[in-house]
Amino acid sequence: MELSFVQIEKPEMINFVLGQSHFVKTVEDLHEALVTAVPGIKFGLAFCEASAKRLIRWTGTDSEMIELAQQNASAIGAGHSFILFLGDGFFPINILHAVKKVPEVCRVFCATANPTQVIIAETEQGRGILGIIDGGKPTGIEGDEDIAWRKGFLRKIGYKL
Repeated sequence: MELSFVQIEKPEMINFVLGQSHFVKTVEDLHEALVTAVPGIKFGLAFCEASAKRLIRWTGTDSEMIELAQQNASAIGAGHSFILFLGDGFFPINILHAVKKVPEVCRVFCATANPTQVIIAETEQGRGILGIIDGGKPTGIEGDEDIAWRKGFLRKIGYKL
């Protein structure tokens, strides 16, 4: 077995979701879930088929996000993995519940805009995702000022009242 790391390549502020599913039907079902959850959503999705032709299947509503998904899925190359890039102004919090409810989705590894590395294991059979490294390690514990900022920020952007 060989271990490696794949850096997710994307513009700094673009969010993505990395997950694992179990069936080629994932592509169409995730597409339907996303456009139903957020009308007008801009996204690109790529899915690494694990048997038969073993193609990178794809869909989306935004050509730039589709290209990002295809490139990153190709770099990851792990069977039954999917990667979903959200266009500017769209966020995982608005679609994550819908993604998790798709029957083919087995696991979500991450949903982030942070710099991310995917930890890959490779054997003679193929590749699998062991986990992810999402952003940097903590620099300390929040104090009163930090708590006030967090609470104010969430209210400012409309996620808390």
